[in-house]
Amino acid sequence: MQNEAILESISDGVFTVDLEWRVTYFNRAAERITGIRRKDAVGRLCSEVFRSSMCESNCPIRKTLETGKPVIGRACFIIDARGERVPISVSTAVLRDSKGRIRGGAETFRDLSEIEALRQELEGRARLGDLVSHSPVMRRIFEVLPAIAESPSTVLVVGETGTGKELVAKAIHSNSTRSRGPFIAVNCGALPDQLLESELFGYRAGAFTGADRDKPGRFAAAEGGSLFLDEVSEVSPALQVKLLRVLQEREYEPLGSNSPVKADVRVIAATNRDLAAEVASGRMREDFYYRINVVRIEIPPLRSRKEDIPLLVDRFIEKFNALHGKSIEGMEPEALSLLMAHDWPGNVRELENFIERAFILCRRKTIGVECLTGVCDPGARSNRPEGIRDSRGRFEAGVVQTALERNGWRMEDTARDLGIHRTTLYRRMKRLGIEKPGGARPARR
Repeated sequence: MQNEAILESISDGVFTVDLEWRVTYFNRAAERITGIRRKDAVGRLCSEVFRSSMCESNCPIRKTLETGKPVIGRACFIIDARGERVPISVSTAVLRDSKGRIRGGAETFRDLSEIEALRQELEGRARLGDLVSHSPVMRRIFEVLPAIAESPSTVLVVGETGTGKELVAKAIHSNSTRSRGPFIAVNCGALPDQLLESELFGYRAGAFTGADRDKPGRFAAAEGGSLFLDEVSEVSPALQVKLLRVLQEREYEPLGSNSPVKADVRVIAATNRDLAAEVASGRMREDFYYRINVVRIEIPPLRSRKEDIPLLVDRFIEKFNALHGKSIEGMEPEALSLLMAHDWPGNVRELENFIERAFILCRRKTIGVECLTGVCDPGARSNRPEGIRDSRGRFEAGVVQTALERNGWRMEDTARDLGIHRTTLYRRMKRLGIEKPGGARPARR
């Protein structure tokens, strides 16, 4: 009776079935979430009551009874008594009697309607072009990007390899008045200096052996649009002089020509290097550096915004479903926790390549741990996948720690950054075991 009173008081739906799949218990929250009264549920087949998207081919209780292993936090949806779709998360366990004999299965389910509505709202605010993020740092970039796009100034995008610098450049272009014009990308590190010069500026017939006709360059191809110079730190000082003229005078001379050509092109440059150090070493001209560094955008590495990993995983699965004609529904929590534990030195590009490999290996509706071959150094971890609660706590601690460091451990600023009250921040720090370096309690502000 005491256990039943507890089950009646919790907010999660709970029901049990016998070995013939008939409902033997249905708590008050289950009535509320499904819209089905207890007296109409008990005694009926669970598939008639709990109409889930997994009932036909991937029933979680059936899997638990077959394997003896619980299912934890699996996302799906049900159709309630009004015929409406309700998103839920499901957990299951084996139901045993006092002698340890299996008598059926138990399932708890949580209504995710409000969370799903919030997710959709956040997704709308956290998307700009092909960029998606929930990170506070990236959100600030999203906020200023439209203003940057509207200006005619040269933009420098800085970030580690694989962070998505070209996506940022495309977002700037697509939100600018030049969006109807072309977007042309050039990898400055892929070509020797002389070939890069002819690639950028083009050449006239007779400029060199084999040049039997005029060939326009990338500046001509980008006329009226934007030219993206990736790995701009690889450009030699000699070629920097010619690029500097384009940026200052808006004109250039093709190879073999003495007549300048006007350039109506916006330049967006990108690098993964410290350009101030390049200037100090003499590999970059100081005047060129200041000319491309008019507006600067710094893209954080993926390891400092791990809250974006679930969002990026969903996006890549959606992309590869379209490319490969599959219908994979998502990633299992245990597998996602492994991804959250990895530092991703190759950033978003590495994550995308890995998800594509896991996608190819996947033979079920969801990507599980067995598809994660060769990632996250699983040998360095426990043989048992990290529990979803442990993963969530570690993830939350990482988010709070990063925000504190980003705001210099100023509590008021950190709380505002995270969108919570200062007292809530103190409670979370205490619960997560986070202390200011040196062990001192952060000063209140």
